[in-house]
Amino acid sequence: LRAVADFEYEYQMAGMNQQLNNRVETVFLMADVALQPIASRLVKEIALYGGDIHRFVPDRVVQEVVARVEKIGKKGS
Repeated sequence: LRAVADFEYEYQMAGMNQQLNNRVETVFLMADVALQPIASRLVKEIALYGGDIHRFVPDRVVQEVVARVEKIGKKGS
């Protein structure tokens, strides 16, 4: 979990999962403080404007994100 908003969503999901199957147990883990402000939507936006996303995602993910963003950009042209 990164923030209170994440907790609210996951807490609600955990409650529903338990209603569906009372044997389901949910465990919440906190994100590292250095990673808390990172959101996929923000990383995509940085990539969309040509920014460097290497410090936010693993190397193997960078190329995939850039390729998807380029594909989206071509559709919008």
